[in-house]
Amino acid sequence: MWRDAVLVAGKDLRIEARSRVTTNQVLPYAVLVLVLFAFALDPDRGVLARASAGLFWVAVLFSALLMVQRSNVIETLDGARDALRLSGLDPAGIFLGKAAAVMVQLLLLEIVLGFGVVVLYGVDPAGFGVLAVTALVATWGLAGAGTIYGVLAAGQRGRETLLPLLLLPVVAPVLIAATRASESALNGVSLDVSAGDWIALLTVFAVIYTSFGVVAFGPLLEDQ
Repeated sequence: MWRDAVLVAGKDLRIEARSRVTTNQVLPYAVLVLVLFAFALDPDRGVLARASAGLFWVAVLFSALLMVQRSNVIETLDGARDALRLSGLDPAGIFLGKAAAVMVQLLLLEIVLGFGVVVLYGVDPAGFGVLAVTALVATWGLAGAGTIYGVLAAGQRGRETLLPLLLLPVVAPVLIAATRASESALNGVSLDVSAGDWIALLTVFAVIYTSFGVVAFGPLLEDQ
């Protein structure tokens, strides 16, 4: 399973490195979302700074939708999905590999967006450890849930609009918990009990969707 996961993740990351869709399309889109938020809230810089954590994670969530859709588009070209079914790879390994590829791309995107938040919103982050742990666990949950619902929507009509309808309600707890956990760090306060509780909730969410994906990804892939 782990060998297959490494193979699939490597394949997806190589495709993205060659196509540069993430760097040429998704990254500018995410930065533009931050810029638009800055314009919308510019009259009151206090509100902008206080809302920076939530705005950051909204931009990440919108970008995750694009990355998950891209991850599934790769498998619909030239019968690649059928080849994946017949490859003999462990479905759990396929799930873990695709989720890992999305997670790596999202983490790199979050680094750039983090600098964007500091420059555009004027925040002075202090709890870098809290931010790092929150980003890691929240991205793990987003990638796992996105990979499951991405393959679920891939074989349906209107999959481009169906995926947001399926995924956004499910990952709302991730958005809320990640925002709350990040707020203390972005406001200059290191880890406290509240942030730890939100990070624990993010971890539970990530473990649940990873476990579900490992078990259910095979049947979902066969149904498409």
